Amino acid sequence: MNHLNQIAAKLPEYGIDAMLVSSAPGEFYAVGLHGEGYAIITPNATRYITDGRYTEVAQETVGDAAEVLIVGDGRNYAALLNDFIAAHNIQKLGIEDDYMSLGQFNALTDSLKAELVYAGGLISSLRASKDEEELSRMIKAQEITDKAFDAIIQFIQPSMTEAEIAARLTYEMLRLGAQRMSFDPIVASGPNGSRPHAIPGPRQVQKGDFITMDFGCVYAGYCSDMTRTIALGQISDEQKKVYDTVLAAQLAGIAVSRAGVAGSTIHNTAAKVIADAGYGPYFTHGYGHSLGIEIHENPNANSRNDKPLPIGAMVSAEPGIYLPGRFGVRIEDVVRMEEGGCLDITRSPKELIIL
Repeated sequence: MNHLNQIAAKLPEYGIDAMLVSSAPGEFYAVGLHGEGYAIITPNATRYITDGRYTEVAQETVGDAAEVLIVGDGRNYAALLNDFIAAHNIQKLGIEDDYMSLGQFNALTDSLKAELVYAGGLISSLRASKDEEELSRMIKAQEITDKAFDAIIQFIQPSMTEAEIAARLTYEMLRLGAQRMSFDPIVASGPNGSRPHAIPGPRQVQKGDFITMDFGCVYAGYCSDMTRTIALGQISDEQKKVYDTVLAAQLAGIAVSRAGVAGSTIHNTAAKVIADAGYGPYFTHGYGHSLGIEIHENPNANSRNDKPLPIGAMVSAEPGIYLPGRFGVRIEDVVRMEEGGCLDITRSPKELIIL
């Protein structure tokens, strides 16, 4: 899978003759490979440059869509890029400024014989809308994540540590076919649950705890992300009220999610449910973020994003309530923005599970 034609079609919009793709996620989006190299794309030709570690996989993955060259024997990246720049009369070369350090920018400015133009938005705007192949990969990643959740609720017992549970989640996702984790799993029990990004530690889970698990995996280069909060034994009336409030907020956000709706509208819809229940100050983050090749992408469904979400955007739906030093609840699905509604690709149950 590559997106070279889509990138080439947007070059005129940015007033550039070619696009230089240098970031790891941009490289994977463009040519379907993480090869620590550069892709330079014009309307009519693409050159992909990497090193000898990736010779075979680059030829197999990219060879039919682009010219593949390997650095070495006095041919460095700058020389091979400049050859292409000269051959195609490239005057203005777009760069991924949103992923580029000042040092890298200065090095490219000094070595390349073309004017560098900030064009990071070209790649990020394309990545914001997932096509059918990208969707299928994310659905498969989510299927693995759902199956891991099925396994973990059979595994958890009182006195296990958060770290043990996190390790088991990792094992299950790898066993089921994941390439790697989307991020280090979050397992937060009891009072640790009030920390949205708690690090799993030695605390032993015990009766009366909420256990929040936020986890996901990568399949064929694309991420999943899911959070479920479960109860270990009977819980208090307030814990049940908080859980029901978070679930109602998530469902309200999903109900208004569709292409063309502002991210802030979705966030504010969910936030109102939480505020009306008296927990407004304890919803401390945005409703959702996009994901795909990376676990956190744009656009977001938060209070600051007043722009409409594009069709095909894959956005998390994850409101939460966090009562400091007591407990927390978060429930997260991933939905695809479509005309007139959204597609929820998460299949794990959201009704409160009591072990």
